[in-house]
Amino acid sequence: VAKYSRVLAAAYGLCEDDIDMLELASPMHDIGKIAIPDAILNKPGPLTPTEFEVIKTHTNIGYDMLCKAKGMVLQSAATIALEHHERFDGNGYPSGKKGKDIHIFGRIVGIADVFDALGVERVYKKAWTLDEIKEYFSEQRGKQFDPDLVDIFFSNIEEILLIQSRFP
Repeated sequence: VAKYSRVLAAAYGLCEDDIDMLELASPMHDIGKIAIPDAILNKPGPLTPTEFEVIKTHTNIGYDMLCKAKGMVLQSAATIALEHHERFDGNGYPSGKKGKDIHIFGRIVGIADVFDALGVERVYKKAWTLDEIKEYFSEQRGKQFDPDLVDIFFSNIEEILLIQSRFP
């Protein structure tokens, strides 16, 4: 996720300091999941609505863990933890932020995290093919994801795939 985020941030035009900050902070995006029961995290099937509500709390938990820390990396990680499941159309969580109201770090990590999750086999699902992932990103352009970042993702897909092959 950190390496994908770096590629997207650089192609988006962020300054080198922000690119470095994002790469360092992004691995902490799911730190709040340490408070989620293993029975939910490792469930080999679909989550119930109640279980999904529990999973959704990881964003606030992660933010609460990091927001009082000193230093820009941990402050950035707090923002990412809180906002990486917000959606460009406003239908995300925890706050229902929309569009550019979502911090650019949250929008970038949202794409990097989903690409990583879809492309890897998990206890509850098979890995998706690249064509399935591309179709999903196309469908979610402007809905779940910032359309500009989706375009950047597609424009840099070869570099993204190289990273994926280096870190299976």
